[in-house]
Amino acid sequence: MLQISYIRENKDKVITALAKKHMDAGAIVSAIILLDENRRSTQVALDNTLAEANKLSSAIGEMMKNGEKAKAEILKQKTTQLKETSKELSEKLEAFANDLTQKMYLLPNLPADIVPEGKTPEENLNVFQEGEIPVLYEGAQPHWELVKKYDIIDFELGVKITGAGFPVYKGKGAKLQRALISYFLDKNTEAGYQEFQVPHLVNEASGYGTGQLPDKEGQMYHVGIDDLYLIPTAEVPVTNLFRDVILQENDLPVLCTGYTPCFRREAGSYGAHVRGLNRLHQFDKVEIVRLEHPDKSYEALDGMVEHVKNILQELKLPYRILRLCGGDMSFASALTYDFEVFSTAQDRWLEISSVSNFETFQANRLKLRFKGKDGKTQLAHTLNGSSLALPRVLAGIIENYQTPEGIVIPEVLRPYTGFDIIN
Repeated sequence: MLQISYIRENKDKVITALAKKHMDAGAIVSAIILLDENRRSTQVALDNTLAEANKLSSAIGEMMKNGEKAKAEILKQKTTQLKETSKELSEKLEAFANDLTQKMYLLPNLPADIVPEGKTPEENLNVFQEGEIPVLYEGAQPHWELVKKYDIIDFELGVKITGAGFPVYKGKGAKLQRALISYFLDKNTEAGYQEFQVPHLVNEASGYGTGQLPDKEGQMYHVGIDDLYLIPTAEVPVTNLFRDVILQENDLPVLCTGYTPCFRREAGSYGAHVRGLNRLHQFDKVEIVRLEHPDKSYEALDGMVEHVKNILQELKLPYRILRLCGGDMSFASALTYDFEVFSTAQDRWLEISSVSNFETFQANRLKLRFKGKDGKTQLAHTLNGSSLALPRVLAGIIENYQTPEGIVIPEVLRPYTGFDIIN
């Protein structure tokens, strides 16, 4: 979340910045500042009351030593009153603090200055495009027809055992899926990212730590009896590895990668644009996460973008990079670049990666800090990106690499698959 000191000192700037994310934040920012003032004044009153009680306790001790019991009894009555007052103030302080925290959780991160204005995906800024869009043979098909033709993904079986949005990968389809996961992990570890295998369920504190809760609660699968959430992305457990951690400045940067299945309810997602692999409730993704010094996080973001570009260049898929406008950004992001591959058979762009800098937004929730060379402790910056999300990458490969003889496997994946065509 945002830092209360920043909100207090930059009220108008915060309201103006959040307007870029199309949030009218005036009322809630004013309420937050008022709560903070009440919390701080209550804290001062409590501190003064406790100090006075301690002072009287010392005086009572001296009086008892000197045999002044009558005077001591009078002061004891005063300390009893002070204890009651301090209890009331403590309860009041806790109520103010809890209310303040809950309201702070409702404020999104501030967008960076270079985030373009706009409300819809159509207003995102295309900043880079590369790769030749292939010309397919007559009779080329979208991936949901091809996977049926070659019997490599079965959507109906998934419906049978679970429901829509839970496909079953078969034979060479399963092997291609596994090949992509291994390839992505190898590329990430070669680039210096340490691999982690993490739980696929997280507690509420983890959801709040990275900003999925309370903002995306309706999109997450909740295991009610255990009060756990199925992860929507490996970002959640991987970043939470560092919750309540104080690093040393020379520990930075910290680079992590991990593969997990991801689970999203995707409520309200219907229509042709979500057919097949385009939108799933369960899908595989390889994630990269970085913890950075605030002075170096945007340089790191550029490096992450180049890293994802290199993977797509090796896969030889046509892609573009979009800088998201304020209205299309996530709740927690300060700046996001989306990668999209072109699906030739569908004649549309498919999002396959988001690379974001959250600055101190997640770190403040996580209490993720580092001690600088000057001995002072400050919040780190967190970043993450898909490297990559599999379903639409797989859709792009299946559609763009289709030939009358079968689906050709990208050359870089053949050492992982052990075959060069699906036919």
